[in-house]
Amino acid sequence: MRVRPRSIRTRDTVISAVLAALVFGCLAVAVDVAVRTGVRASVLAETQHQARKASGAARDGSLAFPLWDDTGGRTLVQVVAPDGRVLGGTPSAQREARLSHRWPPPDHRVQDYTECRDTPGPGDRCRVIEAIRVSTDEASPVVYAARAMPAYLSNGTLEAALAALVLLLSAVAAWVTWRVVGHTLRPVALIRSQLAEISGSDLSGRVVQPPGEDEIAQLARTANQTLDRLERAVARQRQFSSDASHELRTPIAGLRANLEDAAMHPDDTDLGEVVRSALRDTDRVESIITDLLLLARIGTGGSAAHETVDLGALTCAEITRRAVPPTAVLAENVRVRGVRMQLARLLTNLLDNAERYAGGGVEVQVRRTGPDALLTVTDDGPGIPPADRERVFERFTRLDSARSRGAGGTGLGLAIAREIARAHDGDLTIETAPRQGARLVLRLPLER
Repeated sequence: MRVRPRSIRTRDTVISAVLAALVFGCLAVAVDVAVRTGVRASVLAETQHQARKASGAARDGSLAFPLWDDTGGRTLVQVVAPDGRVLGGTPSAQREARLSHRWPPPDHRVQDYTECRDTPGPGDRCRVIEAIRVSTDEASPVVYAARAMPAYLSNGTLEAALAALVLLLSAVAAWVTWRVVGHTLRPVALIRSQLAEISGSDLSGRVVQPPGEDEIAQLARTANQTLDRLERAVARQRQFSSDASHELRTPIAGLRANLEDAAMHPDDTDLGEVVRSALRDTDRVESIITDLLLLARIGTGGSAAHETVDLGALTCAEITRRAVPPTAVLAENVRVRGVRMQLARLLTNLLDNAERYAGGGVEVQVRRTGPDALLTVTDDGPGIPPADRERVFERFTRLDSARSRGAGGTGLGLAIAREIARAHDGDLTIETAPRQGARLVLRLPLER
């Protein structure tokens, strides 16, 4: 069974250490080969120089023993007869036994090789040797020149030092990775602890967002955006529950009272009027529930598909269905992106609101203004005081002026209209009409 560290920090540290060991190990092998090759080449060059100098002296008859040693005893030179006797050599070599038992044949007079003792003792080393047969004659002597390889190449000291260096560098790489990954993941641990403290009863908390645009900053920003959406969704659900329990209580209570009165006093009750009253209360309950459900769905990212909508054409289609069409000035090709059914509901609510309070007429205009599409619905009714122009967008708001729910709405029309506008990255506001009444202004971003 494969064991995998649970901690990212530990896993990254292990991976870093293994990779560092592999990389530094390969470098160490390359260094070892390069050092050995370079040192051997240097030693061999000195050995070849001494051997060939002695071989040349033997050929021209100027060879005399002991041979001149200009290396301080580092290079040993011997001249060996065919019978194996050491004829002479440098002062240090004359005191030693035969340097090598390899005998070059006539057809391969010069040989370079390395010899190490099979059972080395203290101080013994491998030697680089060049053997030169002075001539092709059978009685020709052989000149041997030998020089010891450095001790660190013979006893494994170089490999041990390189291995220790690899381990040290791998440990340093692991330590640096541990520290760097720990420092990098510290904000993630902080984000996790802060998210753990946020409960369903209080979604107002947010995680600390680190500066910059790296992945951790994006994670914190995404977490905060998710919490924003979650908080809005929960607030929407709570608002729905509060509004439903508050607004449905009155019509349901009236419906129950009428039915109970009819049940208790059937002879004194006009059954037809009771049924008509019950139907009116039922219609009102149905309208309130429909509007509340729509408010709960708007902006929640459901499956409704966004499409290109010609705002002027949509407004024209809505106007033509009216019993008394309002005055309209509609620009062409004012295109926005959105959910067609929701935008149609927004227009319906604005026109219903204007017709409900208009004294004589309603004016509708659609045009472009900079990067936005602008739709205005103006009525000539009593108007809305500036102090109440934000309150009318609240759910079930009742104004003391003539613009109240007494005209027959659920009190949710403008609230729904603003929610739809903001769900489409726009807004719905109220402005003062040029002469009298109220002007509702819808701004939506034009399609890019």
